[in-house]
Amino acid sequence: MSLTANWSYPTAIRFGAGRIKEIAEACAALGMKKPLVVTDRGLAQLPLTASLLDLLDAAGLGRALFSDVDPNPTEINMQAGVEVFRAGGHDGVIALGGGSGLDLGKMVAFMQGQTRPVWDFEDVDDWWTRADADAIAPIIAVPTTAGTGSEVGRASVLTNSQTHEKKIIFHPKVLPSIVICDAELTVGMPPAITAGTGMDAFAHCLEAYCSPHFHPMSQGIAIEGMRLVKEYLPRAYHDGTDIEARAQMMAAAAMGATAFQKGLGAIHAISHPLGAVYGTHHGTTNAVVMQPVLLFNRPAIEDRINALARYLDIEGGFDGFYDFVGRINAELGIPKNLTELGVKDPDLDALTVSALDDPSVGGNPVRMTPENTRALIEACL
Repeated sequence: MSLTANWSYPTAIRFGAGRIKEIAEACAALGMKKPLVVTDRGLAQLPLTASLLDLLDAAGLGRALFSDVDPNPTEINMQAGVEVFRAGGHDGVIALGGGSGLDLGKMVAFMQGQTRPVWDFEDVDDWWTRADADAIAPIIAVPTTAGTGSEVGRASVLTNSQTHEKKIIFHPKVLPSIVICDAELTVGMPPAITAGTGMDAFAHCLEAYCSPHFHPMSQGIAIEGMRLVKEYLPRAYHDGTDIEARAQMMAAAAMGATAFQKGLGAIHAISHPLGAVYGTHHGTTNAVVMQPVLLFNRPAIEDRINALARYLDIEGGFDGFYDFVGRINAELGIPKNLTELGVKDPDLDALTVSALDDPSVGGNPVRMTPENTRALIEACL
């Protein structure tokens, strides 16, 4: 089976090894003549970024780069990027990288034409309608990790530098118009990042699958996404040059972010404030809290997890699936708990408040309260 295809769901996706060479053609398709590449500081120093800039330069598109992006991007990073975009007279963004580079790139394209503060567009009710949709610059997304799926998302996560809260900024036109998924770009990912981002994709699929909301299409995508992670993440972790495994994980990442249109839950509600306050890696944090959240939600999801276990060829129903999560975490070198992850003496009251304020709470199958949420966070320690 050839791992090369053109997909138009949820957006136009050019999937296949070596397809980064089509970047100039993708720019032309969107009318970009002076794109700004947005990525994180670490990725900016790597050969793949230089190669991308060379491709753009050779096509007469310049080699403009913005890389002042933190691991948990803030509105300060965003504003700096917006200023570079405006000063350079750019007409589109190429968002390159993992979640931080992709999310920040999308926000630069979104905010460069807005007049209101970014927090006015938080994913609350219909706040997105406040934006000037015609002022959003076109976006091409080029993921270099297989986890967040931000390349197919209609939102970005920004950390408020003042309150240290992670906020989800949503607009339908933040969805990139073209995505280039080239598995060769993920070959250099270190094993720990491969593990954390891969388990992020798994968490997206799992929480979407368990969400009580009705979205059968997302439900089906979530199930198959988990199968791909189960089969291919260990291979990608143990052999980073396994292009088939890398490609399948890129597919799983996009599937997870497509599936969670159905909703997320307690895993993300806890992970978001932990990342904002303690700087933990998002996907790794998701993996660490996954088993406690499964137990927390068991009364509402046991039958559903029993069916999932059968599909994934895992014996033992819910208990077997729970044990599988523990085994794959161990195989991938994921810390056993938040303490091992580096979260020392956390402010449980503040974390509980932040978790309950997170939009992901609404998709959890068990209603989250101050009492049970605090107990859940304690169980993760």
